[in-house]
Amino acid sequence: MEYRRLGKAGLRVSEFSFGAWVTFAKQVGEDAAQSIMAHAYDNGVNFFDNAEGYETGNAERVMGEALKQLGWARDSYAVSSKVFFGGNGKQPMQRGLSAKHVADACNDALKRLQVDYLDLYFCHRPDLDTPIEETVRAMHNLVVQGKVIYWGTSEWTAQQLTEAYAVARQYGLTPPTMEQPEYNLFRREKVEAEFLPLYQLFGLGTTIWSPLASGILTGKYNDGIPADSRMNLPGYEWLKARLDSDKGRDELAKVKQLAKLADEVGLPIHHMALLWCNANPNVSTVILGASRLSQLKDNLAALAHKSKMTPEVLARIEAIMGNKSAGPQRY
Repeated sequence: MEYRRLGKAGLRVSEFSFGAWVTFAKQVGEDAAQSIMAHAYDNGVNFFDNAEGYETGNAERVMGEALKQLGWARDSYAVSSKVFFGGNGKQPMQRGLSAKHVADACNDALKRLQVDYLDLYFCHRPDLDTPIEETVRAMHNLVVQGKVIYWGTSEWTAQQLTEAYAVARQYGLTPPTMEQPEYNLFRREKVEAEFLPLYQLFGLGTTIWSPLASGILTGKYNDGIPADSRMNLPGYEWLKARLDSDKGRDELAKVKQLAKLADEVGLPIHHMALLWCNANPNVSTVILGASRLSQLKDNLAALAHKSKMTPEVLARIEAIMGNKSAGPQRY
C-alpha cells in the first residue's frame, strides 16, 4: 500500500480506502463489518468512508461499533461522514446544508461512529436553498471547535467549489480540502476536465467513489443480472434501469472488449479498472466497497499488479473507451 497526500493537505491517505455505501447495515452486519475493516486496516487501508445518508445513519452505527471493538489507535486511521440527505428524519431542518443541519448532523455522526472528531466531513451534494457562505462558515466553525479536521464536498461543480474557496478567502474561513466525485472508465469529465484547474489553483484532493461503475466493470453483468447482485436490492432499481438503457447496453459492449484486453494483460477486468483509476495522479484515494471479506481481499490484491498498467495498456484502454476528456470546462 502506498500513501498519497489529500491534495495539498498534509494528511496522507491510503491509495485504496474502504467505504460503507450500499453494504453496511444492508448487506453487512456488525460482525462482518469488523472482519472486513480489520483486514483492510491490516493491509494498509487508513481511510474509512461513511455518510449520514447511508441507510439513514445505520451504516455509521455499524462502522462505529466495529471501530469500538477493534480499538485502533485514533491517530492511525481517518473516518468520514457526509451531510445533506439526513440520517434521523425527513423534516425540513433535518436535511440540506443549513448551518443548523451541518452542525446537528456532525454531532449525530460523532455519536453513531463513536469518535470524538471526524477526520473528513463532506457536503454530500450542493444545496441550492442555502447560501454557500453559510455552509462554508458552518464547516469552519466545526473545524475551530475541533469536531472536524478537513471538510470537503461531494458531486459539487467546479464553479460551486470556486465560490466556496472565494468565500473562505474573503472572510478568513477554512476552505474545502477535498471533493468526492464519481470516477471510473464511464464517468470521467468531472475529474479529468472540470476539476483540472482546481488541482493546481487550490490543491484540491479527491476521494473517488464507484471505481467499478456500480459493479458494471467487474463483468458480472455481461450475461445478465445475477440474483444476488446489488441491482436486485430494494432502493437500487435505478442501477437496473441503467443497464436496460441504450447507454447501458453500449457500456456492456465496451466492458466485453475491456475484458478481452484484461485477459491479454493477465488481469481480471475489475483489477484493471481499479488500477486505471489509481493511475490518475489527481486521485488521492480510490474508495472500495465490499459485502464480503473475500471481495475486499480480491480488490486489494490488484495493487500487486500496478506494473502491468503500462503506457501501452492505458492507450489500448483509451482506444476501446473513446471517451477521453478534451480539457477543462470554462465557466
